[in-house]
Amino acid sequence: MTPQVTIMPCLDMRNGRVVKGVHFVDIQDAGDPVECARAYSAAGADALALLDITATVEQRRTMLEVVQRVAAAATVPLTVGGGISDVASAAAVLQAGAEKVSTSSAAFRKPQVIAEMVREFGPEKVTVAIDVDRSPAMPSGYEVYIDGGRTATGADAVEWAKTVDGFGVPVILPTSKAGDGAKTGYDLPMIRAMKQATSAQIVASGGAGALEHFYAAVEAGATILLAASVFHFRTIAIPDLKHYLRSRGVAVR
Repeated sequence: MTPQVTIMPCLDMRNGRVVKGVHFVDIQDAGDPVECARAYSAAGADALALLDITATVEQRRTMLEVVQRVAAAATVPLTVGGGISDVASAAAVLQAGAEKVSTSSAAFRKPQVIAEMVREFGPEKVTVAIDVDRSPAMPSGYEVYIDGGRTATGADAVEWAKTVDGFGVPVILPTSKAGDGAKTGYDLPMIRAMKQATSAQIVASGGAGALEHFYAAVEAGATILLAASVFHFRTIAIPDLKHYLRSRGVAVR
């Protein structure tokens, strides 16, 4: 029996607008975040992710006013990431209406931040995101990137996922830089490797372009299916995706 999967549209934010890129660049506008949150909630999304993609690079915190408006419009749990670097910035986002916070670059630079957030808010409130790219120099074949995928760290992504898992974080969100926006399918070997190396739920992120890609991610071990382009630009409707997954025997909310 496969575990029940979660469908999670992702709103990548820049300057208060939803945007979508390819391989973390070539950014184009994809709409108003409040309208998107309302539409996805109505369409049957199980959760939403809101990622302020330039907060870390611009060395600022997440736009709380946008979080408040999106949280008010959404009827499903909201995970917010981008610029969340300590307990104070995480607390502000949770108070603004987020159900969970996602931390990435700050967590990598100072892993103690993960322990502090888990202790302060409980593990169910904390997701750790890991941007990865393929690298033959790494034992697992995958390297951690930070700063919105701009900075290579020289660290093995699967080893870092194990470290994150050791803090008791229940959800790990690895995004394939190679797959991001490319619509060629999720990075299945990466999902498998992280699933096998940790006890966390693994989010499939980066590369969804067809219904079959979502099913393949479930087969690889992902239980949260995150996508952006195919939802934003109406290539795939959430009800159609759920119907398809059910037809393949996947337990869907």
